[in-house]
Amino acid sequence: MSNMKGKTLVITGATKGIGQAIAEKFAQQGVNIAFTYNSNGETAAILAQEWESKYGVKARAYPLNILEPDEFKPLFEAIDADFDRVDFFVSNAMIYGRPVVGGYGKFMRLKPRGLNNIYTATVNAFVVGTQEAAKRMEKVGGGAVVTMSSTGNLIYIENYAGHGTNKAAVEAMARYAAVELGEMNIRVNAVSGGPIDTDALKAFTNYEEVKAETIKRSALNRMGSPDDIAGAVYFLCTEEAGWITGQTIIVDGGTTFR
Repeated sequence: MSNMKGKTLVITGATKGIGQAIAEKFAQQGVNIAFTYNSNGETAAILAQEWESKYGVKARAYPLNILEPDEFKPLFEAIDADFDRVDFFVSNAMIYGRPVVGGYGKFMRLKPRGLNNIYTATVNAFVVGTQEAAKRMEKVGGGAVVTMSSTGNLIYIENYAGHGTNKAAVEAMARYAAVELGEMNIRVNAVSGGPIDTDALKAFTNYEEVKAETIKRSALNRMGSPDDIAGAVYFLCTEEAGWITGQTIIVDGGTTFR
């Protein structure tokens, strides 16, 4: 069994939903947590204090706007001041609401600005974040990177063209990164989730329809939870997954083959 205690995870967007579940999963195993938030600094501070008291780890929160890739370098410099190493990086943060107007909708209504924002938050954020993390992982002998994806790039989901195509792009980018970072003993993978019951999903105008269809299609007859994704992400960062790189692990309750 892997000994994860004392290592450090950097994860973007961990104040709720999937990101929060991932961060807590690592904290439970003694991993120190450096995580980002977009606007809710109060919630981030409460979570950091909670994880420190419950699990005896160091946890620090940092503001980050993933639509501004130039913020990643100062982010990691701030992390350097608080932590002595970086072992894992999870590119999780996403955008929804006003920034994706023109990127979320029917094909004939897609607009460049919304599509570009989704690309920046999905692909650019993964690239720049991984570049900064890899520099630090190399100093400690290697590490693991995981980017979040979605089965919306495999099956049709109404209004999801902008997100689905960018998830396909980030999976391809992860494969390229895996080849080139392998010589630094850094593994890179993606976790592709089926519809997960989170606030982000609830923001979809057809949430109830998506939920019902997911349960219908699932071989397990239920929606996915953030903990389902967290377990897969954690596994990919352990020594037990030491020969897995350049892969996309689908966690969807069997929804894409029924």
